[in-house]
Amino acid sequence: MRGARADMAAALCGGARGRLLWWLLAAAALAPRPARALIEGLYCGRQVCYDVLGVSRAAGKAEIARAYRQLARQYHPDRHRGEPAGPGGETLQTAHEKFLLIATAYETLKDEETRKDYDYMLDHPEEYYSHYYHYYSRRLAPKVDVRIVILVTVCAISVFQFFSWWSSYNEAINYLATVPKYRIQASEIAKQQGLLNRTKEKGKNRRSKEEIREEEEEIIKDIIKNKIDIKGGYQKPKIYDILLFQILLAPFYLCKYIAWYCWWIYCFNIKGQEYGEEEKLYIIRRYMKMSQSQFDTLEDNQRKTFLERQLWIRENYEVYKQEQEEELKKKMAMDPRWKRYRRWMRNEGPGRLTFIDD
Repeated sequence: MRGARADMAAALCGGARGRLLWWLLAAAALAPRPARALIEGLYCGRQVCYDVLGVSRAAGKAEIARAYRQLARQYHPDRHRGEPAGPGGETLQTAHEKFLLIATAYETLKDEETRKDYDYMLDHPEEYYSHYYHYYSRRLAPKVDVRIVILVTVCAISVFQFFSWWSSYNEAINYLATVPKYRIQASEIAKQQGLLNRTKEKGKNRRSKEEIREEEEEIIKDIIKNKIDIKGGYQKPKIYDILLFQILLAPFYLCKYIAWYCWWIYCFNIKGQEYGEEEKLYIIRRYMKMSQSQFDTLEDNQRKTFLERQLWIRENYEVYKQEQEEELKKKMAMDPRWKRYRRWMRNEGPGRLTFIDD
């Protein structure tokens, strides 16, 4: 019998099939063992989430939810509160730990994307760092879409901007209504238009003096709104100036600026055309480092002075700037408040310690 077995083994080893079998056995023995699929700290730790719920990997959502509800009722900590041991020998501590493990397994398997990541981890245990990345990227991902958060934030800022600008504009109108110069002009215009012609009212339609005064005040404010162009930070707000519309119109403004810049290079750098009045004022504004709204607040005679002195030429602007600085120094030297400040800095100053004897 032993001889027959030896002959059979020799025949297998001597043939081609025998050599192939030996090669397969040797490769299996020398091949490195794959990394363990279950990682502590990820999902259900060293336990398989399917085994925790008692379901197979082919189980559907309904079967997983049903198994979770049954186990949650069985291991809920409230059922073991005040009891030395549960029906399966579980204490309150072990029941609580089991309940948390069941909840973790259910949270892992109920979501399709998380379940795909978990199945991939079970099938590809060697991709250790990839499993950590997918786990924490989903765990730390925001619950709300970031785009919605940004949109709501921009809308809230835009609404606040618009109402804040309206408040500033109304404050400017209320202030101008108290300035005698503008109030008298508005009153004259209102009288010419027949808005302030007071007629004696009799009977039930007669109004009090307070009501008549309030009506006249509103008429004057409306005329100031229509006749005076307020510029700068107190100008009338426009809907397309708020942040939301600025973001939406940003591509349009960018294309417009590129087209304007190309036109500027072609007309004045390549063809050598003379600057127009708008172009001259633009260069002056850039030299002064003022925004368009700040430059619009300047009086017309100031702009005319800029053009007369040809401040769009760099040398002329440097001379004008030096003159303004010298004039400012003279004004500060003649200002009594500035004199008191310099006297205080010279005699006492922030670094001196003085004592006053009463």
